[in-house]
Amino acid sequence: MAISTQNDEQKKIQNGEHSFVEEINSKNKLMPEENSNNNETDTTETKESVEMIFKDKNVPSWRQQLTVRAFAVSFVLGVLFSFIVMKLNLTSGIIPSLNVSAGLLGFFFVKTWTKFLEKSGWLKHPFTRQENTVIQTCVVATSGIAFSGGFGSYLLGMSGQIASQSTEANDSQNIKNPSLGWMIGFLFIVSFLGLFSVVPLRKIMIIDYKLTYPSGTATAHLINSFHTPQGAKLAKKQVNTLGKFFSFSFLWGFFQWFFTGGDGCGFEYFPTFGLKAFENRFYFNFSATYVGVGMICPYIINISLLVGSILSWGIMWPLIEKRQGDWYTDPSSTSLHGIQGYRVFIAIAMIIGDGLYNFLKVISKTIVGLSRQLRSKRDAGTILLWPIAPLLMHNLPLLLSYDDRVRTQLFLKDQIPTWLATGGYVAIAAISIAALPHIFPQLKWYYILVIYIFAPTLAFCNAYGCGLTDWSLASTYGKLAIFTIGAWAGKSHGGVLAGLAACGVMMNIVSTASDLMQDFKTGYMTLASPRSMFVSQIIGTAMGCVISPCVFWLFYNAFDDLGSPNSEYPAPFALVYRNMSILGVEGFSALPKNCLLLCYVIFASAMLVNAIRDIVPKKWAKFIPLPMAMAIPFYLGSYFAIDMCVGSLILFIWEKRNKVQADAFGPAVASGLICGDGIWTLPSSILALARVKPPICMQFVKGEK
Repeated sequence: MAISTQNDEQKKIQNGEHSFVEEINSKNKLMPEENSNNNETDTTETKESVEMIFKDKNVPSWRQQLTVRAFAVSFVLGVLFSFIVMKLNLTSGIIPSLNVSAGLLGFFFVKTWTKFLEKSGWLKHPFTRQENTVIQTCVVATSGIAFSGGFGSYLLGMSGQIASQSTEANDSQNIKNPSLGWMIGFLFIVSFLGLFSVVPLRKIMIIDYKLTYPSGTATAHLINSFHTPQGAKLAKKQVNTLGKFFSFSFLWGFFQWFFTGGDGCGFEYFPTFGLKAFENRFYFNFSATYVGVGMICPYIINISLLVGSILSWGIMWPLIEKRQGDWYTDPSSTSLHGIQGYRVFIAIAMIIGDGLYNFLKVISKTIVGLSRQLRSKRDAGTILLWPIAPLLMHNLPLLLSYDDRVRTQLFLKDQIPTWLATGGYVAIAAISIAALPHIFPQLKWYYILVIYIFAPTLAFCNAYGCGLTDWSLASTYGKLAIFTIGAWAGKSHGGVLAGLAACGVMMNIVSTASDLMQDFKTGYMTLASPRSMFVSQIIGTAMGCVISPCVFWLFYNAFDDLGSPNSEYPAPFALVYRNMSILGVEGFSALPKNCLLLCYVIFASAMLVNAIRDIVPKKWAKFIPLPMAMAIPFYLGSYFAIDMCVGSLILFIWEKRNKVQADAFGPAVASGLICGDGIWTLPSSILALARVKPPICMQFVKGEK
């Protein structure tokens, strides 16, 4: 049964991830068994079989897949990617998929390790694709906490730094400044529930319903290809390319640092298109990170960002600024009662319009898909779950391909007891209900209880929808919690802070649930045990609960202006999330004059544009901008969008000149640019903490007439 799914470009903005199926398809020529694309959930069988290639290799037990070296490498890469995700969180909030980088670097580190031991005669266990999958799962789980932990959104939105940018709800009841202790405790309490909530459904999702999970499928193709002779050679070349551009990006960041000896100094404030354009935030800021991000993100994302920049900073804001004195009187560029209020609330309207439309769309697809699956099961007179008795495992339907028979047998071999999942959920929920009110007194125990009653259903919906569309709605469910819990608590009882905390609880549950199901799909296609996947996800999540707060704490203490609109790290979504919570508590009284009318227009336009994208043929839909992407520069400006468009242009020219080479090495080049610049933030943060200032300030000012 073919199920048409949502274009997966939109998923990158919603939860910071991005399906790189198209980028991997070229690599899949090495593994021509089943090609997954964003529009169909069917798989295409070819004459060759992946598992036939590996049939002479023994599959290690689930305990043997969990090696010390795998978790040592995962820890190192987890720290690396946590820095990268944190920097992206605190600058633009756009986070591409780093699965290609994690897969490449994980393969490279362990392969180098095992080669050294093999030459020394000390190698006991060879490096397998199952161990590679464990590393991939652990790294993604670790760095995922840097996103779902809300360090650039709801958690930072609780701080006094963000609250000071508005006059509403900035009292002590609605403010909680970050502290390393409570952040780690909060994440440990809320980050594991999602894992236990969907474990019992893994057989239904992966085997019975055969959901595609495009990112998980593409990751599996990548890992499988690494462990063939041809794939290993390509991976070595890709790692070399990544290393070269990593070095270039790191050194470029180091070079730029020398010219940032004051506010508004350095290459990142270079008025590329003139000072007037610079004042309206149109300039190229020489960021290797965002050039790399632009090479990874689809063209439509980058064009949407640029269109949003032109619409807002090129047209709307200059026109509204001419109404100063009539529509608003506050001349401050950062006050929500001035021009900043229009920027923030109109961006919120577009984000909510896009989110609501796609929430309804994914939910409807989920309901339709479930009803079709249940109807087909009933009509066929079959049971819902595959039999798990060892005797029946050898009688799997002969209609399945050889690969699917092998994978199904291995997937059903190592069961995760239902009592463990249920008991774990209940136990962690009980601890959470008792502990969270001590961290957030405004978040009453009965608010948390209501969230946990509905959370498993929402986690299932998110995991199922992600399997169909490759799109997690974690942030949308989080916004739903902001409005419901915030309004329930009320302003006088700390409703703004309660809404933000509830957002964190909900986001962590539904986000980890869909991530785990993606990992189960990857494990299914690489013959990694579900038990090893589950354990790896738990260990990765635990590492992320410590690493991510520590990385954020380094940023928070190193950069005093973190969260300010014109700083190096503006954290745009922190102010957006806080103002959503204020809207939920106070209603529309907080909006400037005529802002509500403009919000209605933008909200309706976002839904209309999405509807048009779904109605018109695919060949035209790919040219229609995405409202979610357009909304981000409404607040930030276009400088990062221009950087990303430069990345797109580089990739476009490369593809025209040599598409095969661009497909094979483009992700490696992009990953090197992102990783090098991301890692430079570690020494730059240490220098800032040590009060070591750059020696030069390079700044541009208007000349005398």
